[in-house]
Amino acid sequence: MHHLPGFESLAHRYSGFILDLWGVIHDGVQPYPGAADCLARIRALGKPAVLLSNAPRRAHAAQAAMRAMGIADDLYTGILTSGEAAHIALRDRTDPWFAGLGRRMLHLGPARDRNVFDTLDLEVVTRPQDADFVLNTGPDDLAGPTEVADWEDLLQSFRRADLPMICANPDLEVIRGGIRVICAGALTQRYEAIGGTARWLGKPDPAIYTPVLAMLGTAPGETLAVGDSLRTDIAGAASRDIPSCWILGGIHAAELGGDPARIAAAAAEARLHPAAVLPRFVW
Repeated sequence: MHHLPGFESLAHRYSGFILDLWGVIHDGVQPYPGAADCLARIRALGKPAVLLSNAPRRAHAAQAAMRAMGIADDLYTGILTSGEAAHIALRDRTDPWFAGLGRRMLHLGPARDRNVFDTLDLEVVTRPQDADFVLNTGPDDLAGPTEVADWEDLLQSFRRADLPMICANPDLEVIRGGIRVICAGALTQRYEAIGGTARWLGKPDPAIYTPVLAMLGTAPGETLAVGDSLRTDIAGAASRDIPSCWILGGIHAAELGGDPARIAAAAAEARLHPAAVLPRFVW
């Protein structure tokens, strides 16, 4: 695990890049300093970079949000989100689990995530007893309850109705503008703990990397995955034998504080071996 000051040497070493968004490129509010420049330099090398995010919204919505932050579309090759994966799974129903869900859906999440399902042939209901399944895009990170316990009564009502749950964001938490907020993964984790059935879409599921590698046109061993979360980004890459670069300025920043001993201990405890660590995604 090499501690590097910037991304330049890695950019020359690998043929393609899988880049996390939240915690690497931006913090949900604004880009991290140097991130757009780093994207531009990768592009100048003629190498593909695909953004892979656990964001619970369609790829075009995530792209529009980045555009509003000043991150131009031509700085990367493509984008795939957990919300896009959920949309495709519900649209195509090729997986037997999704094929058996039914059409009456209860949405747990803010209205801005409705793009995941608003063009699909689904009946949106509001009462658990009327639903066939739950689409969980997570608490509203701009308002509302911020602890898993605040959602206990609702999760219990889903469990009593024996509703399967789709988790459209496997993250447990993110840092938004410097504030830690819980995500759909935290609610799904609790739902499974009380006996509920769930399907997670996104990192660290190895299946999410298949379309990304196809978009890149690179083999796993010549591809580098870049992310800030050990649990999702680094573990997900390892599940497909993709080398990884761990960015320390995101979700683990306060926990590790840039201390090499703590960084090594955290990776060892997770049984993960990123090829490199960087303080931030900078050149």
